[in-house]
Amino acid sequence: MSKYAVRLFTRKKFSLKYFYFLFFAFLVLSSAVVTAQGDLLLYPKRIVFDGSRRSQTISLANIGKDTVRYNISLVQMRMTEEGVFEVITQPDSGQNFALKYLRFFPRNVVLPPHEAQSVKIQLVNTGETNAGEYRSHMYFRAEPVKKPLGEPEAKRDSAAISIQLVAVFGISIPIILRTGESTTQVNISNASFSWKKDTVPSLNLSLKRTGNMSVYGDVTVDYISVGGKRIRVAKVMGLAVYTPNTIRNIILPLDKNQGINYHTGILYIAYTTQADTKSVKLASTELKLL
Repeated sequence: MSKYAVRLFTRKKFSLKYFYFLFFAFLVLSSAVVTAQGDLLLYPKRIVFDGSRRSQTISLANIGKDTVRYNISLVQMRMTEEGVFEVITQPDSGQNFALKYLRFFPRNVVLPPHEAQSVKIQLVNTGETNAGEYRSHMYFRAEPVKKPLGEPEAKRDSAAISIQLVAVFGISIPIILRTGESTTQVNISNASFSWKKDTVPSLNLSLKRTGNMSVYGDVTVDYISVGGKRIRVAKVMGLAVYTPNTIRNIILPLDKNQGINYHTGILYIAYTTQADTKSVKLASTELKLL
């Protein structure tokens, strides 16, 4: 990505048409760098401090039709073996919160439709950390902006009963601080194929992590026929095994629309991550189909 594009994306305010352009460019050129829920888009979808950088920014964009206030806070979460996040107040054994080493501003943002703004995150008190990984999650909670006092209310039928439901949503992204050398390794285990009548073929597998830091990457599955033809049948981006978890169980639906004979051949499974603009393989395995 050009320096111009980076500056454009991280400006305090920018036009939504440029945001859309960059958003789709990122999806093509990068690996799941944008996350979205409701009418809020965030870039990037995770922040990692693992070098000399002391501050980073997150860009928010409101793609909805209403002005929204986003209240921003730090929360603590655990991940289950199935990848579900749960809010906690005390760390699990082997888990370290990053809360006291982070400072961010602003703490709330009001965004009109088709506007964007950035939130700055800084490291503080990092001299107190030991080697390892520290993680907290930045939580963005949306609240509709109330109408100003004095603005006339819409006329209603006084004889009718009305109920107004206002949806409130939140989205969180991990903020990770790493210090010291990583001893982390990962492998793919427990791979098994399943295809019952009238269902989608699926692959079950586990990512097993060891060491002092989490892993994050993409899982791809290629079908290799007896004749050597290779077809991509599944890809899932942004799969993590966060500390202190040692395992992540995954079920992947496989493509059945390319005339693939899943009764013969091999499924080649790879877990890769992005490093310095290139893909690095963390683990791989093969499953022979019978």
